[in-house]
Amino acid sequence: MTLKIRIDDSGAPYEQVRAQISELARTGALPVGYKLPTVRGLAEELGLAANTVAKAYRALETDGVIETRGRNGTFVAAAGDAAEREASVAAQVFAERVRRLGLSEEQALAAVRDALRAAYA
Repeated sequence: MTLKIRIDDSGAPYEQVRAQISELARTGALPVGYKLPTVRGLAEELGLAANTVAKAYRALETDGVIETRGRNGTFVAAAGDAAEREASVAAQVFAERVRRLGLSEEQALAAVRDALRAAYA
């Protein structure tokens, strides 16, 4: 696994670590079950503080991309299914909320498009 962190980049180092590992897992470059380096090991390899890598790992675990198995280590999870399920639940909650607010389907879709543009920009 090769990650490149650019300190002069506008993205925070932990976010760069999170995004790169997430992308590698999504594309299959890091297969399900791949054992990730320890927090300290990756931090040392990248020249980052251990807390920075730990924050990225926590975010990845929250996203369902990785899973920590105690003393056995941290592994790439079968994130596709978990991520899709979580997105489906979030979409259902959103749909119920905008309906209660009285927004039309078009207004709700516009709000989603704006949020996605902001998130992926």
